[in-house]
Amino acid sequence: QVQLAESGGGLVQAGGSLRLSCAASGRSFRSYHMGWFRQSPGKEREFVGRIGWNGVSTTYADSVKGRFTISRDNTKNTVDLQMKSLKPEDTAVYHCAASSAPSYGSNWASELQYDYWGQGTQVTVSS
Repeated sequence: QVQLAESGGGLVQAGGSLRLSCAASGRSFRSYHMGWFRQSPGKEREFVGRIGWNGVSTTYADSVKGRFTISRDNTKNTVDLQMKSLKPEDTAVYHCAASSAPSYGSNWASELQYDYWGQGTQVTVSS
């Protein structure tokens, strides 16, 4: 069992930066791949990115590639999402999620790969 709690959301101007953090409980955190998703009102939940269990492998959605960076600290049971050059279209509730899916052959963009979810944190980017 893993419990996830996001923090760091807020209001930022377009072009600004924000760093989200996801704190996990549970001794097995380091065995999970961690993902970030976001959801805007009236839209489907959207994959943002994911980091492998050992922090080496990352995958990003095209919409955030080059602007967002995911990192993790397995000693602190945290995973961060650094967001730069924010755009109004990045406005959403951001959720972290934990996956026990195999390292290879998994579709990280699919919500079905993830076992546990946080409640989310709101990010609002003003123009």
